[in-house]
Amino acid sequence: MDTHGADGGAGADALLAVLELLAGQGSPGEFEALLDEARLAGLDEAGLGRLERAVDLAGALHAERAADRARSARSDASLAVLTDTARDLTLSYDLDGLLRIVARRARLLLGMDMAYVTLRGPRGTSYIRVTEGSRTGGDTGATTRPGLGAGLRVGTGNCIGGLVQRTGEPVWTPDYPADPRFTADPDFTDPAPAGPDPTDPDPEVGPEAAPDPGTEAVRAEGLRAVLGVPLRSGDSVIGALFGADRRVRSYTPQEIALLGALADLAALAVEKAGLLDRTRAELLELEQDSARVRTSLARMRHVSEAHGRIMNLVLAGGDLPHVVMAAGDALDAAVMVRDPGGRRLAGGGDFPGLDEEAVAKASLDAHAGRRPVLAADSVWVAPVIAGSEDLGGLVVRAEGGLTDEDGRLLELVAQSVALLLLMQRSTAVAEGPVRDELLDDLIADPPHAPQQIARRARRLGVDLRRPHVLVVARPEGGEQGRAVVWASSYAYRLSGLKTVQGGCIVLLLPGVDASAAAAAVSQELTPLLGHPVSVAAAGPGASPDAVGPLYAEALRCLDAMSALGGTGSAAGVADLGFLGMLLSDDHDVDGFVENAIGPVLDYDAERLTDLTRTLEAYFASGGSPTNAAEALHVHPNTVSRRLERIGELLGPEWQKPGQVLEVQLALRLQRTREVLARRRTAPAPFRHPAGPVD
Repeated sequence: MDTHGADGGAGADALLAVLELLAGQGSPGEFEALLDEARLAGLDEAGLGRLERAVDLAGALHAERAADRARSARSDASLAVLTDTARDLTLSYDLDGLLRIVARRARLLLGMDMAYVTLRGPRGTSYIRVTEGSRTGGDTGATTRPGLGAGLRVGTGNCIGGLVQRTGEPVWTPDYPADPRFTADPDFTDPAPAGPDPTDPDPEVGPEAAPDPGTEAVRAEGLRAVLGVPLRSGDSVIGALFGADRRVRSYTPQEIALLGALADLAALAVEKAGLLDRTRAELLELEQDSARVRTSLARMRHVSEAHGRIMNLVLAGGDLPHVVMAAGDALDAAVMVRDPGGRRLAGGGDFPGLDEEAVAKASLDAHAGRRPVLAADSVWVAPVIAGSEDLGGLVVRAEGGLTDEDGRLLELVAQSVALLLLMQRSTAVAEGPVRDELLDDLIADPPHAPQQIARRARRLGVDLRRPHVLVVARPEGGEQGRAVVWASSYAYRLSGLKTVQGGCIVLLLPGVDASAAAAAVSQELTPLLGHPVSVAAAGPGASPDAVGPLYAEALRCLDAMSALGGTGSAAGVADLGFLGMLLSDDHDVDGFVENAIGPVLDYDAERLTDLTRTLEAYFASGGSPTNAAEALHVHPNTVSRRLERIGELLGPEWQKPGQVLEVQLALRLQRTREVLARRRTAPAPFRHPAGPVD
C-alpha cells in the first residue's frame, strides 16, 4: 500500500510537471526528458502509461498552438499584403499598373510561379491584360507564340478561363494538362493584330479565329497547377485573376479565398480606372464645351461690336463705301453692294472670276429665303430688303469661309445697308424740291444766273465743273410716282440731280459715257416699274452752260428713237450714228468720221497705203472689185486683198446696209473736209492793181 501510495504520489507529481511544462510552453525535448525521469524512478506501468498519454496530449496541444501561431502569422502577412495592395490601388497608376500590382502581390502572397489578369471586352471575349512571371516575355506584351502574354484572347470553351467566366466561381486544377475535365477546346488563341486594346477587341478577331490549343500555351510556359478566380463588378464578371505553378500543386481554401480577395481588389482597380476614364472624358467634354462657349461668346461679342460700329457709321451719316469698308473689315472678306439690277453701288476687295450666273441664281434664292445663300466657293449673297421691297444685295467673298456668327453678322450688315439706302432715299426726297429747282434752272433757256446756280450746286454737293451726262427717261405707261421716287434716290446716290419735265424724268449724272448711263437707268427702272421705259442720253458736258444744250440733244434723241420704232429702248446720241450727228447741237463731224472709218484713215497715214481711195472706188463701182480695179489701174486681186484688210480694220459687219451707209457718208465728209482744207491753204491768184498801165 505504501509502495502503491508512493507510486501514486510520484505519478501525480509527474502529471503536474507535464501541466507545468505545457503551461510554460515547454519544448518537445523537455517532455521526453520528463518521461525518461519517470522511467528511471521506477514508476509502475499504469502510471507510466498515464504519463505517456499526458505527454502525447500535451505535444498535440503544443503542435496545435504552433499551427495556430503559424496561421496567425500567415494571416497577418496576408492582411498586410492586402492592406498594402489596397493602399497601392489608391495611388494614381494607370489600369495596367494597378493590375500588375495585383498580379505581383498574388505571386508574392501565395508563392506562385506566375500570375496574370484577363479582362472582358465589350463583345464578350476576354484578353490577357497583364502577366507576371512569364517565361516567354509576356510581362512586356512581347510574347512569342503560343505563350501567355498581354493581348492574347482567352477562350470561352470548356477551359478554366471559360468556366470562370460562365460560372462566376473560382476554378482550379492541380495539373492542367492532365486534368480530364478540360478538353482540347481553345483556352488561348492568336494575339489580335497590331496590339489591340484588350477591352475593345478588333471585330475581325472573334470566336471564329483559328485557335491554338490551351495545352500548347500552358506547355510553353511550363505550367501545371492553375487557379482562376473571377473579377466581379456587381453581378457581372468583368475578368479573372489567375495564379499558376510550374509543378503539381493543390490549393487550399485559404489560398483560394486569399486570391479571391486580391481579385476583388483588382475589380476595384478596374472600376477605379473606368471611373477615372469616364471622369477624364467628362472633364474633357466639359472643357471642350466651355471652350466652345467661350469661343461663341467671343464671336457674339465680336458680332455685337462690329454691328454697333457699322450702325454708328450709318447713323452718323456715313456713305455707302465707308459702310462697305467697315463690313469687309468685320467679316475679313471682300464685300460688294449691288442694286436690284445687279449694278455695283459700292465695294471693297477683289472678286476675280466671279460667276455672275451663279450669283444671280443665289440672289433669287436669298431674296426668297430672306437669308444669305452660298453662290459658289467662298462667295455668299445676302439680300438687302426693307419689308417686301428689294433694295439690292450683298456679294461677299470670304476665303476662310463664314462661321454661324459671321452669317449672323452678314445678315445684320445687310440690314444696315438697307437702312442706309432708305435714309438716303428719305434725304433725297426731302431735298428733292431744291434739287429739282436747280436742274430746272440749269435746263431753262436762257439759264438763270449761272454764278448763283454754281453756288447752289456746290451747297448740294454737285460739282458742275466735272463731266456730266444728261439722261431723259420716259415711262411708257403706268403711274409716274414710283419712278419719281426712284429717280430721287438714284440721283442722290450718284451725286447727281433730278427733275421732271413734260412727263419725263430728267437726270444729270456724273460721267463721260452717255450710252452707259442710259443703259444703267433702263436696266434698273424698267424692272422696277414693270413696263417699258424709253431712255435717251447726251453728253458729256463740263459746265453749267452745257446742261441746257445736252437736255435739248437728249430730247431730240428720244424723239428720233420713237420715230425709228425704238420705244422702250435705251441709247445715247452717239449710238444713232449719223442721225446722232445731225441731232447734236455741235454736229461732231470729226467724231462721226473717226467712229466710222478712223481705223482705215490711220492705217493709210501710218503705212502710206490707198485703202481709203480703194473704198471710194469700190462704192463708186457699185461694190464690184473688178470695176474698182479698173478704176484704180490695179489687179483685181490687189483690190480683194485691200478689202480684206478693210474688213479686219472695220469689223466683219462693215458691208451690212446700216454700217455701209455710215461708211459712205463718212467718206464723203472726209473728202469734203480735205477739199476745204486744200482751199484754205491754196495761195490767192495774182491780181493787177487798178489804173493805167505804163
